[in-house]
Amino acid sequence: MSTTTLPIDPTKMGMGRSIAVLTSGGDAQGMNAAVRATVRVGLYTGAKVFFVHEGYQGLVDGGDHIRLATWESVSMMLQLGGTVIGSARCKDFRTREGRMTAACNLVKRGITNLCVIGGDGSLTGANEFRTEWSGLLKDLVKAGKITDAEAKKSSHLNIVGMVGSIDNDFCGTDMTIGTDSALHRIIEVVDAITTTAQSHQRTFILEVMGRHCGYLALVTALACGADWVFIPEMPPDEGWENHLCRRLADQRARGSRLNVIIVAEGAMTRDGKPITSDQIKKLVTDRLGFDTRTTILGHVQRGGTPSAFDRILGSRMGVEAVMALLEATPDTPACVVSLSGNQAVRLPLMECVQVTKDVTAAMAEGRFDEAIKLRGKSFENNWNTYKLLAHINPPDVKSNINVAIMNVGAPCAGMNAAVRAAVRMGIIQGHNMLAVHDGFDGLAQGQIEPICWTGVTGWTGKGGSVLGTKRTLPGKQLEEISQNIAKFNIHALVIIGGFEGYVGGLELVQARERYEEMCIPMVVIPATVSNNVPGSDFSIGADTALNTITSTCDRIKQSAAGTKRRVFIVETMGGYCGYLATMAGLAAGADAAYIYEEKFSIRDLEMNVMHLIEKMKTTVKRGLILRNESCNSNYTTDFIFNLYSEEGKGTFDCRKNVLGHMQQGGTPTPFDRNFGTKMGAKSVLWLTDKLKECYRHGRIFANTPDSACVLGMRKRALTFQPLAELKADTDFEHRIPKTQWWLKIRPIMKILAKYNIKLDTSEHADMEHVIKKTGHLC
Repeated sequence: MSTTTLPIDPTKMGMGRSIAVLTSGGDAQGMNAAVRATVRVGLYTGAKVFFVHEGYQGLVDGGDHIRLATWESVSMMLQLGGTVIGSARCKDFRTREGRMTAACNLVKRGITNLCVIGGDGSLTGANEFRTEWSGLLKDLVKAGKITDAEAKKSSHLNIVGMVGSIDNDFCGTDMTIGTDSALHRIIEVVDAITTTAQSHQRTFILEVMGRHCGYLALVTALACGADWVFIPEMPPDEGWENHLCRRLADQRARGSRLNVIIVAEGAMTRDGKPITSDQIKKLVTDRLGFDTRTTILGHVQRGGTPSAFDRILGSRMGVEAVMALLEATPDTPACVVSLSGNQAVRLPLMECVQVTKDVTAAMAEGRFDEAIKLRGKSFENNWNTYKLLAHINPPDVKSNINVAIMNVGAPCAGMNAAVRAAVRMGIIQGHNMLAVHDGFDGLAQGQIEPICWTGVTGWTGKGGSVLGTKRTLPGKQLEEISQNIAKFNIHALVIIGGFEGYVGGLELVQARERYEEMCIPMVVIPATVSNNVPGSDFSIGADTALNTITSTCDRIKQSAAGTKRRVFIVETMGGYCGYLATMAGLAAGADAAYIYEEKFSIRDLEMNVMHLIEKMKTTVKRGLILRNESCNSNYTTDFIFNLYSEEGKGTFDCRKNVLGHMQQGGTPTPFDRNFGTKMGAKSVLWLTDKLKECYRHGRIFANTPDSACVLGMRKRALTFQPLAELKADTDFEHRIPKTQWWLKIRPIMKILAKYNIKLDTSEHADMEHVIKKTGHLC
């Protein structure tokens, strides 16, 4: 964190100002994280913060519904689903009379900043309220309900929205609060159904929420490799019934014991008639005679504890929302805080609402391709990947290209989803796909065999690595590897793995000078819980590990509820990379997270202990400290445990947990399945193009830097970066990239844990725009 003097002191930004926060519309997991962050960051800036209970109804009813929030009043909220401050549909607020009463309630308390967490209806209502604010104040003065002085003091209302909706149906943001958690619930059900369905050779039809938006259905279909998906944005073509039955029959003929069909509740035909799960069940049973079952998930999807992603998203959005409110001027349009890639951005609220309405209009008018585009890049990419992988008719003409796929490094959840997508995409391109077992060792020893379409059936939901993986680097076995590349006639290589995969790829590229066989296109897909591969902001597997740590921390904190004053020291994985400790710290509400990247001394440790001793004097009697396994060779987990135990004597007692390898295991989260699927598919499409470029005189010859790349998520897009170019940004000794985006999020964790640190506001998000001249999303 920079210690230079900043233009604005963030701890004084809110002095003399009041912020109210409300949740409205349908509930969504992660809303509480957003409320907690808004309250705590509001208090950090010196503002007064009020809860509005029961949404807009509470604004109208006033009285005890609008209450001052304190630091402690949002404690233990982070892991709760739904919304603690309540939500309600409100008829009164739809009338001018109701809005006038609401305005009076706010003016009387000096509140001129409103943070609304809800869907597009709630946010549109907020904007309308803001637009007529001055008119409402005039009428209130006329009616003698408020004085001129009060009206003058509250002359302007600032509004910032955060979108809480499990449907992810709001344009302008990649993810709305609650969507990831809803996917977690759905995938748990899909996994459970899969096992029973395979026992009996069944077809399962699963109906998920999404009256006007097919996001949940689409991502579920990608994450479980469904045979068919029905979404409102893209109704099936005429004669879909025959096509569907043919596809299901084909799958059975290929030896599949299970068919899965995902239906969004708003699914419809091209002429706007609903497609129901019962209708599909009747079709499959009558035409094919398959044993078919229907499951309608309903409100299960809204329930349960929020995922790590939603807690972090809600927390980051809450911070950005407070900053946006306090930086707003009367000329700033009402804005909504959105997520684009891994960046929090501010967008004009009404532009987003307009594009959201445009999607509905495009669907109503049958402009379905446009509806998909208007939904945004992330939705469009998911749809294109699904379409490519769903067609199981490999081309008649084979390419005679052999593409090998391997896993390298430690196993992690989501590796198998990437292998499956790469294998199937390769077969669709007409290539022969080869599976390499046990990493570079297997490549050197010839543990290579063909892998077919059905060979990867059901792999998306499997944890670990089915192909087997090892940490060995290729350096000492280059001779054997080059012989096997020649022997098995390998034309391209997909390496799915962690830092060893990256370094191994580099070693193969460096060996091109000596071994012509290495002159083939290669792609490295980052897959490791540590999230330490240069060239990518995210690695496959890190999300699953993060959720494991977060849910374990929830349980650990809960165990302290019965015993007063206890501090837990928890050690996380990650090598020298502090990503897991930092993000889990934010998701679990830790008091500190020690990492290698941010040096700490005995004075810092002492300050943290004193901070906890102060905390124990409040109503919050639990402490959580995370320590990354390699953050410091002298301040070990035992040392920190002993230090806290000694210094906390008489105030709190300590317990320690080393989470170990449970962080690498388990079934992959929806994010890791979906991310792995997209990365696997994209890598093979890229290799196919590269192979065409490198084909000369009847053979493949690739020796340019851009023929060996890391496929990574960078800010807002999936990009290919040459391995050789990434060397400059790599700390090889500590196996981490030199620049890591998530370090900027660390101060948020400290502020939410009540540390008096300076938040750098010099790099704030400026308002961006959603609509380009063409009418498409930027």
